[in-house]
Amino acid sequence: MTVEPIVNDRAGENAGSCREKVGTIPSQTKKFSIFDCFDGGSGTLVCAVKESVKLYTTNIKTTHVELARNKVIESSLADALSQGIEHKAATKQAQKDGDKAAKVANKIANRVLGPIVSSSWDLFEVIYYQGYVSEGVLRGSGTLFGTYVFGFLGEERFGRFGYLVGSTLGSWIGGKIGLMAYDVVNGVSFLLRLGRM
Repeated sequence: MTVEPIVNDRAGENAGSCREKVGTIPSQTKKFSIFDCFDGGSGTLVCAVKESVKLYTTNIKTTHVELARNKVIESSLADALSQGIEHKAATKQAQKDGDKAAKVANKIANRVLGPIVSSSWDLFEVIYYQGYVSEGVLRGSGTLFGTYVFGFLGEERFGRFGYLVGSTLGSWIGGKIGLMAYDVVNGVSFLLRLGRM
């Protein structure tokens, strides 16, 4: 009966305490959670900045899509009119071509802007909490990869909603995998140093 609590105590040691024992600094970014957004202080400010960046990039995306649509509409309309097609039919065809171009531009913008913003945010968060740049790079890389892969898989199966859920979930999972990779690199580095002693 006395063995069980001892085993539980040993199994209960978390990764953070193990890092402290071997002299490595645990990840500081795990301190930040969604509940920090409602603390009325710096957490709220950080979340407000994050959402502002998201809105700004969404605005960039919308502008890019509208420019692509208008450019295709103008060229398609001019081409149709030069072929002698009547104005009403030419306008209708140009609108269809514009909608197709907008869909393509929207997909390209989603795939480029979303993951880059997510990974940049993770890097910023690590620096904000005075973590190592290597931690930020690994976490940001995991986020970038996870957002792309899960977003793509989600869109293939469930369309636009699938992309939204998949990219958000992928961003979170990728960031956690990046942090695990950072811990593994730290562990291997410690073992190599230990072997040299």
